[in-house]
Amino acid sequence: MVRFDAVVVGAGLAGTTSARLLAESGKKVLLIEKRRHIAGNCYDYKNEYGITVHKYGPHIFHTNNSRVWKFVNRFSKFRYYQHRVLSYVDGKYLPFPINRDTIAELFGVDLPTAEVESFLREEVRRSKFNIPPQNFEDQVISQVGERLYEKFFKGYTIKQWNKDPKELSADIAKRVPIRSSRDGRYFTDKYQGIPVQGYTRMMERILNHENISVLLGVNYFDIKEELKSDLTVYTGKLDEFFGYSFGRLEYRSLRFEFITYDMEYYQPAAVVNYPNDYDWTRITEYKYFLDEKVPKTTVSYEYPVGEGEPYYVVLTKENMMRREKYMKEVKKLERSGEYIFVGRLAEYKYYNMDQVIEKALERLSFNA
Repeated sequence: MVRFDAVVVGAGLAGTTSARLLAESGKKVLLIEKRRHIAGNCYDYKNEYGITVHKYGPHIFHTNNSRVWKFVNRFSKFRYYQHRVLSYVDGKYLPFPINRDTIAELFGVDLPTAEVESFLREEVRRSKFNIPPQNFEDQVISQVGERLYEKFFKGYTIKQWNKDPKELSADIAKRVPIRSSRDGRYFTDKYQGIPVQGYTRMMERILNHENISVLLGVNYFDIKEELKSDLTVYTGKLDEFFGYSFGRLEYRSLRFEFITYDMEYYQPAAVVNYPNDYDWTRITEYKYFLDEKVPKTTVSYEYPVGEGEPYYVVLTKENMMRREKYMKEVKKLERSGEYIFVGRLAEYKYYNMDQVIEKALERLSFNA
């Protein structure tokens, strides 16, 4: 039987941050990852053309939390990068999130920014939805009205989740920003950027500590009985830990098709959403992120699928009821002081990257 002070399950942001905090507090840590690489869904690499590709889709770091920003900057410099997204609607590339320019270009109106809010209020007034909003569809329509919902949200949501938007929680839509200004940035956080040598290299540095041992390509559940530690930090799937005893939680996965084109740039922005046309939801062009000067360009076409690596939790009433049952069991285990569940999968909750790190910093502070 192998003895460590702490075992951390999963080498994504939650796991690597937790491992580092524990190691710096003097604890001997074993980090176990079933994939054959660290960095979880943030994993990136340079391809044969010198382009840094995000294997599991685009990851842009953004936060208003100075503690989180200070932590990641210990392990990497960040390239100043302000993310801009376009949405391909009615044959036009339109700014997204919806702002003054989106409305002006879509409807062919010369709209002063001071009148955007009244324009949207009128769109909402002419629309039908439940008050208070009961679901995703209601929530979006209550913000932008039916016309903009149909153009930008409905088709994308059906492709992304393979569900009627009425089945999805209104909470998902609360993450969607709407702007009355001409600010075309996707995020408006104080701190934004991309690690200059990539996320994988940054997370290698996080794990570069004499108290951390890393075991790749091994499923925690296959060796669980052989391990002995005072603390287990679990970042994997919540339902899997409990043997699916309350039923399986639903996760949405993605399939990527990577293509390299013999041209300098393929599209006018790093990410273009396709809410209504084609089977993919978006195309990402990776060289934008680090401004890599190479003659070719690599893009990925993103197709949502039901099976595969878990990317997104699916916020339906049924899933949230199951989650509540599992979380009651989590609380029992955490009260013992022998377990901590942290991260998107382990808490069955949508977190941005900075929120994952923030949670790990909060939860491990008493151990580190």
